[in-house]
Amino acid sequence: MMAPWIERQLSQLLQRQGHAWLLQGPSGLGQFELGLALAKAWLCEQPTPQGACGTCSSCHAVEVHTHADMHALLPETLMVDLGWPLHEKAQKELDEKKRKPSKEIRIDAMRDAVEFAQRTDARGRGKVVVVYPAERMNHVTANALLKTLEEPAGKLRFVLASEAAHQLLPTIRSRCQVHTMAWPDTTEALAWLQAQGLAAPDAQAALHLAGGRPEDALVAAQTGEGTRGRADWPKALARGDYTSVPDWTPAGTLVALQKLCHDLHAVAVGAAPRFFDAEQLPRPPSLAALSAWGKALRRQTLTVEHPFNPGLLREAVLDEGHRVLRLL
Repeated sequence: MMAPWIERQLSQLLQRQGHAWLLQGPSGLGQFELGLALAKAWLCEQPTPQGACGTCSSCHAVEVHTHADMHALLPETLMVDLGWPLHEKAQKELDEKKRKPSKEIRIDAMRDAVEFAQRTDARGRGKVVVVYPAERMNHVTANALLKTLEEPAGKLRFVLASEAAHQLLPTIRSRCQVHTMAWPDTTEALAWLQAQGLAAPDAQAALHLAGGRPEDALVAAQTGEGTRGRADWPKALARGDYTSVPDWTPAGTLVALQKLCHDLHAVAVGAAPRFFDAEQLPRPPSLAALSAWGKALRRQTLTVEHPFNPGLLREAVLDEGHRVLRLL
């Protein structure tokens, strides 16, 4: 069931005209879900002002990822996770273990999308290309999209969904109508999380740690990262007790440390923390130390997916965090 804040935004966007939309905002607000809902409504045989009918053959084809007039342009890793079919050549290369699934949107995939854009639509309702996360396009891939985005053939529409729109080429952003994702209020987000099967205390804890972003909160709760060790690990890290820090992946550890750094910054300048309760935080070090730590964490996110030893990498970032928290 679609979240109510997504339903409201869908209804608003369907009343507006445009061939290219950029749905932007931080993760966990439903950009991809809204993008798919828009595509489904545009292609629906019996659309309503609120969206697709959900029962026609077009809606079914979108649901099972086989619609001839819809093209999903995603990184291969995400396509595999979500069950979207890969291009035959890419699937063969992965099956033969010639390479690993790409975490970027490859130029070959973009060329397939451009070729799709030039074809005649099959069902008479136009065509839609959904790009997510749009920031996973490198400059070569983005430039390949630019011409088609500027001069779409026939009744062709684009939805670019992004969690880091500032990373997109300015020329891409300038050719799209921009919609900034709306944040749900806490009561609405908690009700939705409980409808997904979370107990009320778990929903509240996960939403708080996710900074109010419900989809991120749901993923964190389902993987056990939303509540496990939440209350005591920041102070334990300051003491040098790594056994109390949840056993996250290196990427998950970096995200958690960035949230901790953010909240310590807030407390240091007299503001309220966002991700933790104030009593869960150790005493903040100097602003200079926190600023340097924040920059170091951002640099580490650029290489965290490299084939390092996960255990050693996790220990290294925790050591750095412990060192900073001792600089009182």
